[in-house]
Amino acid sequence: MNGAEAVADAYRSCEAVTREQAGNFFYGIRLLPAERRRAMCAIYAFARRVDDIGDGALDRDEKLARLDAQERSLESLGADHAAPTGAAGAEDPVVLALADARARFAFPASALSELIEGVRMDVHGATYDSFDELVPYCRRVAGAIGRVCLPVFGLRADARVDRAQAEALADDLGVAMQLTNILRDVREDAENGRVYLPAEDLRRFGLLDGAPALLAAIARVGADVGDGADEDRERVGALVRFEAGRAREWFARGIALTSLLDRRSAACVTAMAGIYRRLLVRIEADPQQAIGRRLSLPAHEKAWVAARSVLGAALER
Repeated sequence: MNGAEAVADAYRSCEAVTREQAGNFFYGIRLLPAERRRAMCAIYAFARRVDDIGDGALDRDEKLARLDAQERSLESLGADHAAPTGAAGAEDPVVLALADARARFAFPASALSELIEGVRMDVHGATYDSFDELVPYCRRVAGAIGRVCLPVFGLRADARVDRAQAEALADDLGVAMQLTNILRDVREDAENGRVYLPAEDLRRFGLLDGAPALLAAIARVGADVGDGADEDRERVGALVRFEAGRAREWFARGIALTSLLDRRSAACVTAMAGIYRRLLVRIEADPQQAIGRRLSLPAHEKAWVAARSVLGAALER
């Protein structure tokens, strides 16, 4: 297999991972031209691998060792503003596709290192006393992906903003999506010993023992039994609605990114953000249902959001 064939095969491998596992992400990137879509699949496949290490059943030391290995594999991409070196990880299809994508679009490899650092925070069991402490985590695990994807999207020639301003908007949109993920997964995460919601917010809504109180309240609400179940329902519901309001504010800022992108890229971002925003609306409207099970949008609704995004982007140009 020659070099071009190996790269093409590597992209196909990444596309298969994305199609199978990406869910919300895939509905957006289908709207991109082929070269950009392949690059986005390479980015997703790498991010998925890193996330799976953090979420897997390995012990902490093994997870950290594997995350270190993934960070070393980024060496083959070269430093930011440098050409890929073709060194470490060249036989890895995900890294091979990622290196080719970076050669084409010059995305910041350092942002992928930030993603790895965010997952390290998960492995170490980081908790957050305040929202200000949670935001850097969200920027690492989600905002960083927005910054990686931005060069793939490309700014419109008449956007009249510098890259730093566009990256800030991509970062904001990533934070909004991660806050939505946190609310969607609040029960599952709590049962696995992870609580991302800030401790000060838990205390604000009467969950005075922090994470243990949240887990106990979620269990009582889910079973609809136990002393204080009604009070727990009110407390957890108010907490979820409060955090959803925050996520809406981050969406409102970050969605301005779409005005800086070409029609197809804007449609892609609008579709992905739109799916998350509709999910957030459902969580906010019925917090008890959200903490009872992991909510998701049906495939036909995601497809409808994507189609509407294409139409909206076309009408705005």
